[in-house]
Amino acid sequence: MTLKRSQPYLQTLAPAGFYVALRVGYSFPEEEMNALDSNWVDIYTRRGLFVHDPSMRWIYSNQGAIRWSELALPDPAGVIPLARDLNLNFGATISVRGDADVGRRSYAVLFRADREFDDRELTETFAMLKRLHTRGQSGPSLTDAEAEAIRMRADGLLLKQIAAELAISESAVKARISSACRKLGAKNAIELLAIASARRLI
Repeated sequence: MTLKRSQPYLQTLAPAGFYVALRVGYSFPEEEMNALDSNWVDIYTRRGLFVHDPSMRWIYSNQGAIRWSELALPDPAGVIPLARDLNLNFGATISVRGDADVGRRSYAVLFRADREFDDRELTETFAMLKRLHTRGQSGPSLTDAEAEAIRMRADGLLLKQIAAELAISESAVKARISSACRKLGAKNAIELLAIASARRLI
């Protein structure tokens, strides 16, 4: 199962919206799907609620699934009441990490307007998230040339310096980095370095 193929299940489970982040390291998720209400995203971003969100604090110190009504953490910024103001009445948070993971986890935040999530739904979603988390851990392999270009970029070399060192053109260096971005699903070179480092590919 891929994240994209899990979308219909998540839309049925959480019709008021959901967010899934897979294999989050110290900066970027390797993959994500955002189907949250745009008003909620706007308020959440504008007010910087990430650092105050009790469900995010729960994610980074727990593994499993919890309903927002069961969160026993302080909510000084009123994240949960704000969500309810937008008809995101019932929330649930799922957090997964593997035994070998250091600083990496996957998580999901789900919303319904009509009822609480039941135990079966939370158990099934945790199992799905765990499969998605472990599925991408090995990921597509980079060629030696791609890995070498990424390593040199990580060491701070500019494209023209890498090209000179490898005795190839700058466009060949760009092609190697672009190919690595496609394979790892990175949106840009910074994200590529984060993902490659998290997967211990460089």
